[in-house]
Amino acid sequence: MTGVYTKIGKHAVIIVLGLLMLYPILWLLSSSFKPNQLIFADPGLWPKEFTLENYINGWKGLQGTSFGRFFANSAEISILAVLGNIVTCSLTAFALGRLHFRLKKLWFALMMMTIMIPYHVTLVPQYIVYNKIGWINTFLPLIIPKWMATDSFFILLMIQFIRGIPRELDESATIDGCGQGQIFFRIILPLLVPALITTAIFTFIWTWDDFFSQMIYLNKIDLFTVQLGIRSLFDPTGQSDWGALLAMSVLSLVPIMVIFLAFQKHFVDGIATTGIK
Repeated sequence: MTGVYTKIGKHAVIIVLGLLMLYPILWLLSSSFKPNQLIFADPGLWPKEFTLENYINGWKGLQGTSFGRFFANSAEISILAVLGNIVTCSLTAFALGRLHFRLKKLWFALMMMTIMIPYHVTLVPQYIVYNKIGWINTFLPLIIPKWMATDSFFILLMIQFIRGIPRELDESATIDGCGQGQIFFRIILPLLVPALITTAIFTFIWTWDDFFSQMIYLNKIDLFTVQLGIRSLFDPTGQSDWGALLAMSVLSLVPIMVIFLAFQKHFVDGIATTGIK
């Protein structure tokens, strides 16, 4: 009986901690349906008055630009960033994990060093370069680096995954007349799917939720992303439309939740660096 009570106690603690972690999300969802005057006056999770005005007003956006435009901008940046990381990081990981070439260890060490460099250290030089080539107020500074294999974390993730794939598969393919390109596309890439999905999920979430970089490079309202649009609804003078702000915050979470839930199984497999059946 002692063991049963112990299990019940553990589950009770887990449930309580889970509810505490979910409370901010539940409050956000609940408050998005409350009239502005009740958002902070009514602390309960169940609204005393329901309204959809917050979503209607929030979707109208700012200065004639609707939130639909902001969502489209975020989607464009995030999707292109995902494709860039998947393509370039997988190719780079294959080169460092399977091929033999001069100074390979040096390039790998330099790549690892970039993981330890804070983003803010390179921000000013990057901004100067992008400004000189006319990329400010375009999506290019947020997309092009992803197509140049700059995310070392994902390269390292794929390298570790590729190292777990038996080299005998490469040797068998070579005997059958396959070149390195065919080995990559026919053998490595299909087995790399869990790591690719993990990369895609992380890249999408980090790009979608990114605020700092988008704030630095995007100043025109028609180029704003969801995060910049939500920030623009906040008025530091105290006249913020809190209902619209919370409603758009709820909508901004929907793509992330859908993608994570849809690919959760592959996400776990990728983190565990497994996948060879």
